[in-house]
Amino acid sequence: MTKEEYVKRMKEDNEWAPGWEAIDAEFDRLYLGQKPAHYGTDIQSRAMFGGDEYLDGVSVYDMGNGCRHIVTYGMTELYGDEEAFGGEYSRWGYEMTLKLKADSAEECMWALDMLSNIARYTYTSERWFEPFECIHGGTPLHSGTDSKITSLITVPDTSAQSLDTLNGKVDFIQLVGITEEEYQAIQKDLENIHKLIELMKQDNPDLVTDMNRTKSYL
Repeated sequence: MTKEEYVKRMKEDNEWAPGWEAIDAEFDRLYLGQKPAHYGTDIQSRAMFGGDEYLDGVSVYDMGNGCRHIVTYGMTELYGDEEAFGGEYSRWGYEMTLKLKADSAEECMWALDMLSNIARYTYTSERWFEPFECIHGGTPLHSGTDSKITSLITVPDTSAQSLDTLNGKVDFIQLVGITEEEYQAIQKDLENIHKLIELMKQDNPDLVTDMNRTKSYL
């Protein structure tokens, strides 16, 4: 699509969302024909209207085997934007994902709140994330539980592929829950993050976060 065609499409349809459509297409490839549970944020609470919500929504897909695949909408440019057309990266250049052991989308609501908080941190601090970084929590990620999963590491999503969209490149960065012991081992030697991923994948190739996990791999 040329820039002229892009601008023409924007003018003809002010609700056109090429970035959103690209994300949907990738997850439709993974979960053909599945209609995800989608949770849109209240428009008036969004940052563009003076609120503190930086995501437009989050979708939750059923992976089977009691697991859910969560993806955000809002870290990248979702809508038609003449200035975004043809850019190297679409806004922050990635959407966040999380693969979570959960029997229903409703069980994931705490995780959706967590993703919203991380998005808010990125936008307000202008501190974005790349693969193979740590996000320290120190307390259970799911507050009010006694889960041993207290922190996160970032990895390229194990199944969603990077996209070249009209608004620039979009990666999918998967957040993976880790224990405090694993976090401390990574702080002692940053190379341990790659060792941890390798060990976890032996039991858990998709790096699904199980909040009931008590075993530490490091």
